This record gives sequence, C-alpha cells and structure tokens, in this order.
Amino acid sequence: MSPGRGRSTMLVVAAAALVLSGAMGIRQTFGLFLGPFSFDHGIPVATVALAIALHNLVWGFAQPFAGAAADRYGVAPVVALGGLVFAGGLALAALAPSGPMLLLGMGLMVGIGISCTSFGVVLTAVGQAASPAERSSALGLASAGGSLGQVLLVPFAEAMTSAAGLTAALLALAGIILAVAPLGVWLGRGGRRSAADDAATEGHLSDVLVQACRNPGYRLLTLGFFTCGFQLAFIATHLPGYLSLCHMPAGLSATALALIGLFNMAGSWGCGWLGGRFRQQHVLGWLYLIRGVVIGAFALAPKSEAVVVLFAAAMGLTWLGTVPLTSGLVAKVFGVRHLGTLFGIVFLSHQIGSFLGAWLGGVVLDATGSYGPVWAATALAGLVAALLHFPIDDRPVPAAPPVPVRA
Repeated sequence: MSPGRGRSTMLVVAAAALVLSGAMGIRQTFGLFLGPFSFDHGIPVATVALAIALHNLVWGFAQPFAGAAADRYGVAPVVALGGLVFAGGLALAALAPSGPMLLLGMGLMVGIGISCTSFGVVLTAVGQAASPAERSSALGLASAGGSLGQVLLVPFAEAMTSAAGLTAALLALAGIILAVAPLGVWLGRGGRRSAADDAATEGHLSDVLVQACRNPGYRLLTLGFFTCGFQLAFIATHLPGYLSLCHMPAGLSATALALIGLFNMAGSWGCGWLGGRFRQQHVLGWLYLIRGVVIGAFALAPKSEAVVVLFAAAMGLTWLGTVPLTSGLVAKVFGVRHLGTLFGIVFLSHQIGSFLGAWLGGVVLDATGSYGPVWAATALAGLVAALLHFPIDDRPVPAAPPVPVRA
C-alpha cells in the first residue's frame, strides 16, 4: 500500500471507529431506561421493551436499503441522514408522552438511524478504502475502536440519568450522534476503488444479487450470522435476569456487560488480524465453536463472581469479531462495489436472530420458570454455525453475467 493511501485508509478507520462508537454505544444504553421510562412517563415496561425490540427488527430490515444507498450515493449523505433520524428518534423518545410516540421514536426512527450509522454502512467505507491484503485488519481495527463507545457511554448515560433525569440523558445522547455524523465526510473520501484492488464481480446490482443468492457460500454465511444475533441478543437482554435468579450480587450484571464491551475491543481487532492471515470462514468457524463451548460451560458451571467475570471476558473476545470477518468475506468473494447491499442482507439475518433471541428468552422463562432450555439452544447454535462456515468457498466469483430477459 502506498504511503498516501495508507494515511487515507487510517483516516477512514478512525472516522469509522468514532461513528460506530457513537451509534453502538448509544444503543447499548437502552436497557438502562426501562425503569426511568416507567417512573417518569408512566409507560409500561413491556411497551419500553417492545420499542427496544422493534428497533432491532427495523434496523435489520432497513440495513440492505441503507447499504444500497451508500453504494449508490456515497457514505457521507447516508451517515448524515441517519444521524439526523437517530437523534430525532432519541429526542422524540425523551419527550414522548405516550407509548405510541416511544415506539415511533426509539423503535422506528432509531432503527432507521442506526442502520445508516452502524456496521452495514460504516464498515463498507472501510472495506472500500483498504486494499484487499489489509482489508480484514482494517475492518477489525475499526470495529475494535467502535467498541470504545460501548464502554464509555453506558456509565455516561447512567450518570446523566441519575444527575439530571431521563430526558436530559436522551437529549445528551442525541447530541453525541449529531456530533459524530459529520465524520461521514471522511468516510466518503476513502471509498475510491481501482480494478487492481478486486478481481471480484463489479456488475449491475440486480445481476450481483441473483449471483449471490445462487452462491452456496453466501447462503451459508447468511444462515450462520443468524446464530450470532440470536446468541448476543439473548445474553445482552437476559444475563442480568439470569444472574438475579442465581442470587448473584446486584451490580455484577452491569460489571459483566461492561467487561464484555471492554474485551470486545481486543476480540474485534484480533479477529480482523486473524482474518487477514487465515481463511476468514475458518476463523469464523472456530469463533462460533469456541463461543458455543464457553456458553455451554457457563450454563453448567456452579455460579460465582469469578465464573461470571471469566464468562464475560471470554464472550467479549468473541462478541463482535464476527462482523469484520463476515463483511470481509463478502468483500473477498463479491468485491466492494455492492458491499453495503450484500452485507446488509446478511445482517438482516443477524437482526432476525437478535429479535428471536431477546423474545424467546422471555417466552421460555415465563413458560418454564428457567432459562435452561435457551442456554442449551444458544450453545448448540454455536456448533451448528461452525459447521455451516467451515465448508464455505471463498474464491472470488467472476463478473456477474446479465440475467436473460424472456421475450
């Protein structure tokens, strides 16, 4: 890589890390607002939880369209629009006098906003800016830097809520996403591609979509990413309740979630680095297998503070390392011209898994009084995902032929 391109890529990586820190860090705070929304606005906890679940689903369905818009119009306008919608949703939620307004703000608007300011758009810019040889490492570095927001904004939001109330905390978070949205300009400056960068397909979007749907590896990757969403959403949503059932100390769940975010920084960078030196589908396979073993061991182990801390650290190392590997593998096989769209479709599968992981955990608990069946399913899903990833063919596909039109 030339020195000039190397500096440009690092600027894109830095901008991506800051935008991701804002978007993903803010999203990580939503669980803190269940109680305050109920007490301050009189909104039932179930309605608040539905709004949080809804934004995950909206995010997933909006992601392919946000990615396609970034592919066609550039990253900068998409991030700018997403930042405005995201901030508007938070402001509406802060001032929401009723449940429907909360569903519109934190559910619909935040879901659309985060689809424009998170992985599917931001990492697309990194993938386009980096050379093929450095792409996996650059994606991992951006994801690792983006984890910083998850570590810093949770205690910030908690402190703001305690000191100034729910409305002030949400408006402050809205200001943060507005502050980082202009960095989309730097993301857009790194998206220059050359024919030497990728031998993969650069055809029309419709042709590439048909080719991707017919590609067995792309289908396996999409199915595997469902598992990632299911596992992470179940743990993030239900770990505090599970630890409470196990009679663990009250503050231990917050510590565990913070540790997951902290170790995720190292895990995301490490997975990106490994993806640049080994076949990405094999790294993904081992990651899912390790994650499944860790989850199964935790579910079976006698619970203590040390066990919870070790579990949080191990999960953090495997938490979002799937993202740079998955997006990097899509770029390797299909090129970067339509990376936002193709990764967005894969990410939709992730978000459907997220919705089901969060929802089924509560359903099973209500029906059985135990999280045991879901812990078992979550561990088993890691083995299934590993088996799906190992056989993926990562050879770049040739240019997509035009789809024949019948007379």
